[in-house]
Amino acid sequence: MKQTAYIFLVLLLLAAPAAFAHTGSIRGIVYDANTKKPVDGAAIYISATNSSGLTDAFGKFFIKDIEPGKYKIIVTSVGYANIEDEIKVEDGVITELSYHLAVSSVKLQEVSINAKKDLNLSSISGLDLKMRPVNSSQDLLRLVPGLFTAQHQGGGKAEQIFLRGFDCDHGTDVNVSVDNMPVNMVSHAHGQGFADTHFIIPESVREVDYGKGPYQVDKGDLCTAGYVAFKTINALDNSFVKVDGGMYDYFRTVAGINLINKEQSQNAHQDAYIMAEYGYNRSYFDLSQNFNKFNLVGKYTDYISSNKILTLTLSGFNSFWSASGQIPTRAVSEGIIDRYGDIDPEGGNTSRYNMNLQYFQSINSNSYFKTNVYLTYYTFSLYSDFTYFLTDSVNGDQIHQAEKRIMTGYNSEYTTNYTFARLKMATQAGMGLRYDDVMNDELSHTLNQSITLNPIELGDVHETNIFGYAGQKIFLLPQLVMNFGIRYDQFIQEYDNKLPADRMSSVFNNGRFSPKAGIYYNISNTARIYYSYGTGFHTNDTRTMALGEQLGGNAIVTNTIPQAFSHDLGIVIKPYSKLLVSLALWRLDLQQEYTYNGDVAVIDTGGRTRRYGVDFSVRYEPFKWLYFDVDMNYAHGRAIDQPAGQDYIPLAPSFTSIGGATVKINKYLAAGLRYRHIGDRPANEDNTLTALGYTVFDAVVNYSRKHYEFGAQIQNLFNVQWNEAQFATETRLKYPNGTLEPTSKTDVCYTPGTPFFLKLSATYKF
Repeated sequence: MKQTAYIFLVLLLLAAPAAFAHTGSIRGIVYDANTKKPVDGAAIYISATNSSGLTDAFGKFFIKDIEPGKYKIIVTSVGYANIEDEIKVEDGVITELSYHLAVSSVKLQEVSINAKKDLNLSSISGLDLKMRPVNSSQDLLRLVPGLFTAQHQGGGKAEQIFLRGFDCDHGTDVNVSVDNMPVNMVSHAHGQGFADTHFIIPESVREVDYGKGPYQVDKGDLCTAGYVAFKTINALDNSFVKVDGGMYDYFRTVAGINLINKEQSQNAHQDAYIMAEYGYNRSYFDLSQNFNKFNLVGKYTDYISSNKILTLTLSGFNSFWSASGQIPTRAVSEGIIDRYGDIDPEGGNTSRYNMNLQYFQSINSNSYFKTNVYLTYYTFSLYSDFTYFLTDSVNGDQIHQAEKRIMTGYNSEYTTNYTFARLKMATQAGMGLRYDDVMNDELSHTLNQSITLNPIELGDVHETNIFGYAGQKIFLLPQLVMNFGIRYDQFIQEYDNKLPADRMSSVFNNGRFSPKAGIYYNISNTARIYYSYGTGFHTNDTRTMALGEQLGGNAIVTNTIPQAFSHDLGIVIKPYSKLLVSLALWRLDLQQEYTYNGDVAVIDTGGRTRRYGVDFSVRYEPFKWLYFDVDMNYAHGRAIDQPAGQDYIPLAPSFTSIGGATVKINKYLAAGLRYRHIGDRPANEDNTLTALGYTVFDAVVNYSRKHYEFGAQIQNLFNVQWNEAQFATETRLKYPNGTLEPTSKTDVCYTPGTPFFLKLSATYKF
């Protein structure tokens, strides 16, 4: 007993100096010097103490428990000039600070490795967004290092996405959102997780947040390979009109109008703008793609008080197009069609109308609450033909996929920072609901895009996702941070079959816990070493899950939600202000490689799979006028339960790289040369068919003044022949004389990539 009391006394004496240490705090706010509006996400760093902070949506930051003394403080944010200041911290006093960041040319030194930041490369996308030419939502997605896209439906359908050794189809393994509103469509007529981003106007995006792997506690369904979260601007710097024109009858125009001028905005603390986009593209195919796209978005932001922000966004989108579709390799080699020809014309139309209401409230210096409510009405209709005369030798195999959908949901999150047991901590807790009501989810065998020959599937989908999560962050040291959390998702998937012969209703209920954890250590503000562990999942199509056990491919599919188990070990290092390097080793195991094939309405099974790889990125600015960026990504993926040689994962990319150089010729004129490369990859399980890789170079020149801007861009500078979307598909063709192939054949079907393409643009700002 005496020994225990002695030990307790010693511990108490050791703890006493820390318990009664004299400390002070700093509290401040960061504004944009031009608009006088708060800057969200600015980094504050005190080098002598390794203390750091991050501004919230109100531009506020609070750093406490600083020993009295004089310190140098650094305030940074991408797109603004850094501020360095000398401050004095006094015992028991909260020092009030205020900073106004001036807009400047983008510099690598503005990227901060900050202990408060959860993301290892959170500033990279903002840096790249300002340095690279962005013409479409496809370009926005490719800002994520290692993410590749492919289009194979006349520009109108959601892109095929590749990330970390996954062929994510159109979004099955990548969670995509905009302003915390889901982009992915679950139980979609074409494929699970369908992420059509064409309703996003690129000029409206201010930040592309991303993460690889299932490590974020606030990301649930479809977040296995990673997530992409777009954030739109609250106000325009200037009203503008932009016009693009190019080869193959390409035309695009976009205009943004500030509805409240700067003086009124600063006095009334309100912002509002409207932005509209129209695009047309005949494209380079023999068949005119006739791609028409219309976009309209309006956003209103009210800074109700110094601690309350309300934002309302309304948007509408409509597009229609024709397409040549993917074509069999042998159809070209045997002279049935040329490289840009077609066999059975395809096409479609889609629309999406959104309302998103966001509310953000700062409760005190340490806590805030955010929530949003959204409502979407969506339509989709697509005609395609992948197999030609394989099934129906008379009429062909054309199919029609269609749906109408109402999607609504609610997200809320509370975050608080505090001290417990003399350790700084942060708690994050959230909950939400998403409901999809899909009407007439259809798959039909059709003829000439007008006659329904045979309805294959037709019904209504009612899918509900209720979720909650909690995450905890503990600052074991100012620079050593541990985080852990858990998420729970409950799903109610109901299908009402409307086919006359199979009228019935089926319901599937299931839930999934997703634990996550990690630890990272910041070496000053120049390096971060981290380890992350997490589990994630993607649900499958309600039309199959609600039916229970069924045959999928060669295996029995049960209505379960398979998990993904993932690990990352990495380092982010900034040895000096002009160089940033990151390296990550990762592994991801899937319990079951389920994918929903909407073209035939079945689940494809691949058994258990394992992927591992390396991600490597460099950002280098050797001179004020020269900037380099390179991303290289390697992934090795195999099916665990299949014999060697039969265990390849079809279309899984193994090596990808993207990079380029930007030259600032003077303060007005800049030029860039960029490349993207993807290596050969297996097209089928035994790797006897290959999806060919490619390397494509693009060039851009831009001249910018205060009120106008001119640009020229060349895609595929060296006019190489490359294949974009590629699939191993069994097909049967009809020869020009009207006779059919004696037997079907399986080869690689592809969509030819863009040839040499010149585009000019002009922008007027007012």
